[in-house]
Amino acid sequence: MFPILGKEQLSPTITKFVVHAPYIARKRQAGNFVIVRVIETGERIPLTIAEGDSDEGSITLIVQAVGKTTKLLCSKEIGDQLVDVVGPLGNPTEIAKDSVVACIGGGVGTAELYPITKALHEHNNKIYTIIGARNKDLIILESEMAECSDHLFVTTDDGSYKRKGLVTHQLKDLLDAQVEIDAVYAIGPLPMMKAVSQLTEHYGIKTYVSLNAVMVDGTGMCGGCRVSVDGQMKFACVDGPEFDGHEVDFDELMKRNRTYVDFEQEADRTYCEAHKSRVVA
Repeated sequence: MFPILGKEQLSPTITKFVVHAPYIARKRQAGNFVIVRVIETGERIPLTIAEGDSDEGSITLIVQAVGKTTKLLCSKEIGDQLVDVVGPLGNPTEIAKDSVVACIGGGVGTAELYPITKALHEHNNKIYTIIGARNKDLIILESEMAECSDHLFVTTDDGSYKRKGLVTHQLKDLLDAQVEIDAVYAIGPLPMMKAVSQLTEHYGIKTYVSLNAVMVDGTGMCGGCRVSVDGQMKFACVDGPEFDGHEVDFDELMKRNRTYVDFEQEADRTYCEAHKSRVVA
């Protein structure tokens, strides 16, 4: 069992948890994730490790309540225990050194981007960071990202905070201003990562994306997270989760991610009815 040591509400639907997991805390690297099971009869979900404290023996997970399992997890409090936290899984991020990079985060993807940006900062890179979300309430870790970035830009789709528009608008402005960027790290919703990859391909800039595919065990056994990369089948859990964004078949992946949408919606509806409330994502 894995006790919850800390809980902080980052937005109405996004929660930060500190979980006691000493073995994972000692081994985790930027880009790694864990598979979490909240209760004995629950499903397994992948969550990126946002931070780790080897001295305290803890890891930090940031969760957006969008479906049954994430809403159940976000209902947990300090002192509650998670049944399973397995990891660290996946390949660590390939960290550039002494370069100029752009880090692009969309919504809760900023939580996954944060440890990567910190690692890039520690390796003497100049960092242009762009984080965006649908609205102000969904912007997270702004001050933390600012601390490990040379330049930070914030966008919101509805204009409720900072620049109105998409992260790609800000990135295009930088590129059109002839800012020399050696690599881009983009994490967020699949349509956002697709748009970033299409933009950077035009400019010939290496782009890393972290794929949030359907995943069950995280060890390559179930095959649920298979993706097409450069025309070849890969597993996001063991071959990734990061890939060259210019080689990913995003359209296929988006279709695959909707395979169980009807079941997910029914599970969410049943959960919310049982708890007499509904979290608006």
